[in-house]
Amino acid sequence: MRIISGKARGTNLYTLEGLETRPTLDRVKESFFNIINNEIYDSIVLDLFSGSGAIGLEFASRGAKKVYLCDKSPMAIEIIRKNIQKTHCEEMVELHNCDFKKMLEKLKGKKMNLIYLDPPYNTDYIIESLQKITQFNLLCEDGIIIAETDDPNRVEDLKNIENLNLEIYDKRNYGRAYLFFLKIKKA
Repeated sequence: MRIISGKARGTNLYTLEGLETRPTLDRVKESFFNIINNEIYDSIVLDLFSGSGAIGLEFASRGAKKVYLCDKSPMAIEIIRKNIQKTHCEEMVELHNCDFKKMLEKLKGKKMNLIYLDPPYNTDYIIESLQKITQFNLLCEDGIIIAETDDPNRVEDLKNIENLNLEIYDKRNYGRAYLFFLKIKKA
């Protein structure tokens, strides 16, 4: 796994051993970053389920102003720390070792331009995260949320959640991975 573009381009990253985390495939990552590339420079980003930190560090490498990385696993946090140092992104990155709900609570009062959600598959963490993000009003008016899942029905269920004020405006499929792009509904 490596940084694809930007100031840390080509840097090989440390990864977590075992099946606890599932790195986003390079082809998925490259396609995803091509779609949102124009939104990255000078943005405020949240990578809520960071794993190795690869996605958040890619944002930092490509010119994000501030990147919040969060993971509850102490082992993941150690890998992310090493990757932050390896990519020389210390000034742009803020690392948090906590549960995603606590992290969203900590961010109350802040606005994100981009939020990336790639929780463990077979959980309802995407839905729970989106509820908290809208409850705490964490997304900028023109911000984007990207959710990765292996089950497209998990995100499609958003249609049944009342008062969420988000809409899916794009979705992509890359083999087992599905990416959903959401934004605030326009009145």
